[in-house]
Amino acid sequence: MTERIPVFISAGDPSGDIAGSHLIHELAERNPQLTFIGLGGDRMGASGQTQVIDGSELAVLGFWEVARKFTFFKKLLHDTVAMIERERPGVIILIDYPGFNLRLAERIKRLGIPIVYYISPQIWAWGGKRIEQIKRLVDLMLLILPFETKLYDSADVPNRFVGHYLLDDMEPAHIKAPYDAKSDLIVLMPGSRPQEVQRMLPTLLETVKKIATTGKYRFVVAGVKGNIDYTPYLKDANITIDVVFGKTRKLVAQSRLVLTSSGTATLETGIIGRPMIILYKTGLLTYLIARRLVKIDHIGLINIAAGESIVPELIQRDATSERIAEQAIRYLTDEMLSADVVGRLHAVVDRLGGPGAAGRAADAIRELGVC
Repeated sequence: MTERIPVFISAGDPSGDIAGSHLIHELAERNPQLTFIGLGGDRMGASGQTQVIDGSELAVLGFWEVARKFTFFKKLLHDTVAMIERERPGVIILIDYPGFNLRLAERIKRLGIPIVYYISPQIWAWGGKRIEQIKRLVDLMLLILPFETKLYDSADVPNRFVGHYLLDDMEPAHIKAPYDAKSDLIVLMPGSRPQEVQRMLPTLLETVKKIATTGKYRFVVAGVKGNIDYTPYLKDANITIDVVFGKTRKLVAQSRLVLTSSGTATLETGIIGRPMIILYKTGLLTYLIARRLVKIDHIGLINIAAGESIVPELIQRDATSERIAEQAIRYLTDEMLSADVVGRLHAVVDRLGGPGAAGRAADAIRELGVC
């Protein structure tokens, strides 16, 4: 009987779940003896990973929200360490989610199991203190953004740029999709978590009312399946607006403009190549802490990847319906501006490594000789 080789993977949010699902597929294709255990969402579960807990309980946003679940995460950390001690996987792969994953790495480093980190914590945003911790704990860092290589090289942390996992996950037709400047579709993307939608969707609906007075445009909320109920927000909007589930990328590709919460959605929209306005609203405590700690000028991943402000960002008190509508009308009335933005977004995509990131990551992990 062929001996099975366990691999532990920990991903705690939807974007990590996407990256992890592709990585599981590529590792399993290279070695059918592998079995996968750990933390992740529906995508990783469907790819064959046995989950420690329902992934929906892991996706928590903001300092205060995490603090409120302190007891839950403390127990989860204890149980996860116990499982790793019991199963003794050949390799431990941590995907983003640094608040939990770096604590986990601290607890399991003593076991002598190789630790690979896929999708770097945002050390370029939070300052360089974490990089010394990473150097001490991580055997190999797999990078998805090209500028991160210089940071890890300078700190003497073993690393490899493998490219961005979204280029594996998106249909080729959606990567740098042709832009229709005459499209009448405006897509609203208020976030993937209930608290994001609660903070952003009412403001976006007020914005729609201001833009809709011209009668020229259609508006669609790109809905996220799960525990988000959009009905209470829409019933008093007094405007025709649809919620469409499971077709976000198709909608963005058909759109003229996207109004999106900050996060991975900004990079997806940028890869497709659509003018957008990036919005960020969070709890006051979380915002005040982040403002003191964050060391970069941009909050949207597409602007961070570009190293410049290609698209506008409206943060906290600036994210009002008046300001959003003002920026939206600039795009909607200036085709040359929109075309320039699309071209600049395409240039960023060309620097993201091309499709095949998961395969390159799998090869790098296997070169450690553990799976």
